[in-house]
Amino acid sequence: MIRDSTTLKSALILANKCLLFNYLYILNQLFYKTPAILRLFFGSLLWKIKTKEKAIYLTFDDGPTAGITPWVLEVLDAFEAKATFFCIGKNVQAHPEIYQAVVKAGHAVGNHTHNHLNGWRNTAKSYLENTTKAAKHIDSKLFRPPYGKIKPKQIRLLKKAGYKVVMWDVVSADFDQTLDSETCFQNLIRHTKPGSIVVFHDSEKAFGNLKKVLPQLLAYFSTEGYVFKSI
Repeated sequence: MIRDSTTLKSALILANKCLLFNYLYILNQLFYKTPAILRLFFGSLLWKIKTKEKAIYLTFDDGPTAGITPWVLEVLDAFEAKATFFCIGKNVQAHPEIYQAVVKAGHAVGNHTHNHLNGWRNTAKSYLENTTKAAKHIDSKLFRPPYGKIKPKQIRLLKKAGYKVVMWDVVSADFDQTLDSETCFQNLIRHTKPGSIVVFHDSEKAFGNLKKVLPQLLAYFSTEGYVFKSI
């Protein structure tokens, strides 16, 4: 029970911030490029890299996946591109050899929880526990919340545990099976700028678009003088 006005005020601020984050997240789903207002209100999260260099930061969520992540590695290698892979702990546990191939190729890795948890549906305690479970298999202090859904208290606990929470600047929507690959590609080249953190998924659901869009994007921006770096 809340017993004094100061505690009540703090609780209301926190509740409003949770509601605001949820509202802005829903708003974010309507855009390929993250709205500036979302980055403004949650500036402690990493949305893009501040740089004047023509560099793009490709990220891949939900792997490693047999037959897909190895293909991604081959395509990246063909363009001398580096990326960051936000891995699901249970997938690393199932495919440790693919995870090691990612690391050996010089890419960065990050924690994407052990069971691809939706932060809105889990307590801060259970969320951190699941992240810690994944950390037994993923050697990284980079973290990305599955679905981009995370509560302020979960963010605070992750930061206290030493994690850097990485969001994104541009989403490929490769997972959206109602979109054709050309639409995905055109939206990516329209919104991707120097320092952009771009989200792809090395998953079965996304592979239909990924296998067409990723080589196109790498070729297009390479001819424009861009380099591809890991976070």
